[in-house]
Amino acid sequence: MTDRHWRAVIFDMDGLVLDSEPTYVQAWQAGADELGFALPAEFWDSLSGCSGKIVTQRLQVQCGPGFNLHKFQQLSSDYWLAHVQQHGIAVKPGFFAVLEVLSLYRLPFCLATNSALAAAQQCLAWAGLTDVFSYIVAGDMVAAAKPAPDIFLRAAAELAQPVEDCLVLEDSPTGVSAALAAGASCVFVPSLQPADTWAVEHADFLMADLHQVADFISVRQHHPL
Repeated sequence: MTDRHWRAVIFDMDGLVLDSEPTYVQAWQAGADELGFALPAEFWDSLSGCSGKIVTQRLQVQCGPGFNLHKFQQLSSDYWLAHVQQHGIAVKPGFFAVLEVLSLYRLPFCLATNSALAAAQQCLAWAGLTDVFSYIVAGDMVAAAKPAPDIFLRAAAELAQPVEDCLVLEDSPTGVSAALAAGASCVFVPSLQPADTWAVEHADFLMADLHQVADFISVRQHHPL
């Protein structure tokens, strides 16, 4: 599957298009700290790319029955909203370079995220990307979120392309697992360092950033192997 060019590109959102994951972690840490639960950085890092359901499940296991999940969600949400309303959400370096390459080669693309649709649209608005994606497939639009393949299968259908002809861009092992389960080629662009070993070994390609992805797509579309 790695010796071809592609007919469409599917972007993950958090950590790939948007530099939003640090804002989530800061908000989660603040909420947990206020409730008296100081959790290690490794735990928060392990939530990269996870759906909200998995995040809450892991928090309950980590913190035990005394953890007030409802209060945590309220506190962390308030911290996060206050931050992004004041500062917005940064776009990852190289994203616009990828868009230029996709436009040059007339490759369709869409967004595929574990976030709920309304949340994804709001995050894109805070990042100034409201009109960039014609198609968005969100976690609340499918039966199962990543690491299940449903989101990427739906995205390929929206793009009217076979999923095996789609190139998925992901930053987390959860997303890589979902892309591989769907049968798509996957570029892993780690948002956390050190990069997850499993994702490095199993993704079709490893890239340092989206600038490298843009160059890679350009070369492959111009000179397919």
